[in-house]
Amino acid sequence: MKAVLCTHLGTPDDLEIADLPDPVAGPGQAVVRVAAVGLNFFDTLIIAGKYQTKPAFPFSPGAEFAGTIESFGPDVTGVRIGDRVMGYARYGTAREKYIAKAANLVRLPDSLDFDRAAALCVTYGTSYYALKDRAHLRNGETLAVLGASGGVGLAAVELGKLMGARVIACVSSDDKIEFVRQHGADDGVNYARDDLREALKRLGGEHGIDVVYDPVGGAYSEPALRSLAWEGRLLVVGFAAGDIPKLPLNLVLLKSCDVRGVFWGTWTERFPQQHHANMADLVRWAAEGKLSCHVHRVYPLADAARALNDIAARKVMGKAVLRP
Repeated sequence: MKAVLCTHLGTPDDLEIADLPDPVAGPGQAVVRVAAVGLNFFDTLIIAGKYQTKPAFPFSPGAEFAGTIESFGPDVTGVRIGDRVMGYARYGTAREKYIAKAANLVRLPDSLDFDRAAALCVTYGTSYYALKDRAHLRNGETLAVLGASGGVGLAAVELGKLMGARVIACVSSDDKIEFVRQHGADDGVNYARDDLREALKRLGGEHGIDVVYDPVGGAYSEPALRSLAWEGRLLVVGFAAGDIPKLPLNLVLLKSCDVRGVFWGTWTERFPQQHHANMADLVRWAAEGKLSCHVHRVYPLADAARALNDIAARKVMGKAVLRP
């Protein structure tokens, strides 16, 4: 089988395409013939050694996949050869066949295609966990989403609307504002042009912003924190801007607000039953057309470097998907 391999730390251009032996499933495992791989910003960090997950070399990037079960090992129940499934891994799925723990696979309805399924797990899983389980977002609250046109950001916009929030989408260009409005955002802020603090203060009004979803970090986190309402919640999702901010804790005290971490990957391992319940909701909503799972572009496996470079350059709105 063919696989995208990272053999040393570097950039997407350092990745290689290699031929590897077909995998063989062990106890509790299933071999999935991969039809689509969802790529994320953190894939660019993992191959550069700048992420908390640091795999041994060689490894494949790619944390989410969709495909069909080709075979399985002993002690596997509940799945059959030919089942359409999706799944999450911290890395390793950018290849033609992937070995997964069978109990972690999520079955797909026929109405949900593989490309959209591969765009669902990490981004919508993270955003749903963040808004539902960490922020406890309530109907009628105001949600501001930073980096709203990217994978997790767009998912947060759509889920926020589905959960009854007023959504303010914060992005870096006017064309991205138009894009997120098409996906349900009520208001938009171009923080490359406008002052984020002033824009959120104006849009939040006297009450302020109830929840800020922040996968960006850098210089944007503090003005977002300053925009929070009394007992508001700042969700720390990631640091796509590159810098990890240092927030003044006096703001947390004066607003009686919360700064809440969102580490979805580890939560799925600690609480697998809750994760599967969340994924059941997301798969159902995606199949019903309530979530777009928007795929910006599908790339062949050989163009993995180009796909990751496009993500790093913030050219991707929604998801980039590899198709082996």
